[in-house]
Amino acid sequence: MSNAIKLNKTSHAAHCSRCLVALPASQVEIDSSRLAIVFYCLGTLDILELLDKKSSDSERQSWRDWLWEQQISGQFGSGFRPSPYVTPEDFSGTPSEYDVPHLVMTYTALLSLSILRDDFGKLNRPGIIRFLNGCQRKDGSFSALPNGGESDLRMLYCAFAISSMLDDWSGIDVGSAVAYIRACYSYEGGYGQTPNGEALGGTTYCALAALHLAPETEASPIASRITSQERKRTIRWLVQNQTSSGGFCGRTNKLADACYCFWCGAALHILGAGDLVNEKAMADFLASSQFKFGGISKAPGEHSDPYHTYLSLAILSILPADHGDDSSWKLPRLDALWNATEETAAWAKKHIPVQSGTT
Repeated sequence: MSNAIKLNKTSHAAHCSRCLVALPASQVEIDSSRLAIVFYCLGTLDILELLDKKSSDSERQSWRDWLWEQQISGQFGSGFRPSPYVTPEDFSGTPSEYDVPHLVMTYTALLSLSILRDDFGKLNRPGIIRFLNGCQRKDGSFSALPNGGESDLRMLYCAFAISSMLDDWSGIDVGSAVAYIRACYSYEGGYGQTPNGEALGGTTYCALAALHLAPETEASPIASRITSQERKRTIRWLVQNQTSSGGFCGRTNKLADACYCFWCGAALHILGAGDLVNEKAMADFLASSQFKFGGISKAPGEHSDPYHTYLSLAILSILPADHGDDSSWKLPRLDALWNATEETAAWAKKHIPVQSGTT
């Protein structure tokens, strides 16, 4: 990449602004995960420091209102659903048994509302604690829904991140969850989605971030969570995932993908080994993955989407390459454990935990 190539901030912001209004035809199948898409779009605008410039006060308020409409309560506690795709938006009756809170969506909703600087006066904190408790399985893992769904390290990370944001771990059994994480450790050095699974970049990040978020307990002292030998093996595996293209692959001998630049790069950062990443080569790969009409794709020549756009910018924030005086590459710092800018993380820490006189 020549020094003349810029990070196309304005185009990337425009891409995500468009996706906040409507998804392109190629992505309508992910409408059932609409809340997560909202987070990737808002997160992109947050990292680019263009949220206020690219949206009006009334738009930001409408987004807050829509997010709060996704908070639902019932027999399983309280949390956020993916979107109103199960129950019509104007429906006022009892929600369907399938219209229940979702762990990933609750995590992304809390961060989205933090990006929008909401005061969280409507947050049902006791309900979320009950919801988290209902999602934990006997083996220490978490399912996406209290009545079933996927159960792997991604859901566990979301449960830990939510508990950390609430500053309340009473809804989960930390010891059994940590034991489950350790059971997912692979001989390769990474962590699989489930015990005995193949090591994956995404779930390795989830495992390491969760281990560093969880408070120390008598049954789970911090020193016991990852040994020195395991740490070295994990670092070696992650470093080996950076390919000759500069990007990272998520599994051994696979092609590079922009999202894995975040999952693997952020995992190395958490382990204190971010300096082992070839940051310039990674930035070159991500620059070449910029789509001509805005957004960043998973690899050069592919179409962009909010997911890859956000994660690409997130890792450029955590592990920035030296671009000299080129201000287009300058981004605010990111909290690698919560996956949010440090300013947004600070807002969440101040406003999400229970306040005096609130519930």
